[in-house]
Amino acid sequence: MAASAIPTVDFQKYGLNVADPTSVTDDVLETTAKEIYDAFSTTGFLYLVNHGIEQRKVDAMFAVSKSFFDQPVEEKMKCVRTHQDSFHGYIALESEKGNINDPVADFKEAFNFTPKDDGAWPADLPEFKSSFFAFFDDCIRLTERVLDVLSIALKLQDRNFLRDCHRQMGRKGNSTSIRSNYYPPLTGPVKPGQVRFGQHSDFGTMTLLFQDGIGGLEMMKTDDVYVPAKPIPGAIVVIIGDLMQRWTADQLKATKHRILVPESEVKKRQYRQSFGFFVNPDDDTIIKSLDGSDKYEPICTLDYLKHVFFQMYQFTRVP
Repeated sequence: MAASAIPTVDFQKYGLNVADPTSVTDDVLETTAKEIYDAFSTTGFLYLVNHGIEQRKVDAMFAVSKSFFDQPVEEKMKCVRTHQDSFHGYIALESEKGNINDPVADFKEAFNFTPKDDGAWPADLPEFKSSFFAFFDDCIRLTERVLDVLSIALKLQDRNFLRDCHRQMGRKGNSTSIRSNYYPPLTGPVKPGQVRFGQHSDFGTMTLLFQDGIGGLEMMKTDDVYVPAKPIPGAIVVIIGDLMQRWTADQLKATKHRILVPESEVKKRQYRQSFGFFVNPDDDTIIKSLDGSDKYEPICTLDYLKHVFFQMYQFTRVP
């Protein structure tokens, strides 16, 4: 199915290219909000274009991450995630499952970063740490603008409501994180039932996903049919997460997605990369239905995240 099966929203009029966001008129914000709401309420995900994060910065992140993943295993393990309650660190090959019901672990590696957690960084790649911090800041600024528009789209009386619930992004008190995913080339047969990333929905408010040009990501539409989220140069795939679904009492639904092992032998021999900026409300935010329906039991953000991360890692041990 063509990429056009996934809605595209042009964010140029409120993206990071707009130096003064207060100069944007209400009419423009309302129009953009409607486009975003229509996309999220019908599919749960969209392509965001003209968002204002420069492609050269995305490319630089892919390059510095590739340098990390190209290191010997023993070097990468010096940065391994070391504590069950920490999000920071290296996730070794075949050490987690996107779908906890899958028979074997996913064929991928990752590096997680959130400024709230301390952790090791690769000693021989000084630009690695600085790149992650700088890119994190760009993602925060873009996220705040998307949250502004979502508050309008949801017709909240306080247009700053969602932004205010994410005030601590990048600081203690918020678990928003960047994950660099790396899918090594498949040089031999995989284990029965193994995939690159098992079917799952993301846990938080939403995800900004940056892809390389290889492809492979599949998104489940509301009719339970998977469609390929083919890479579009300069586009971010924005995905609704579990907490936003609870918050909106299912007005916006968390999107299941996956990455299977490619059928093509050529594709199997290619490595693949992506970045996810996982947006979470502040740790102490109580997520309760915005429409007053109490469709879901209120829950504290951090309690929910700890629960789902425990499930994700329960089959493996953290050193």
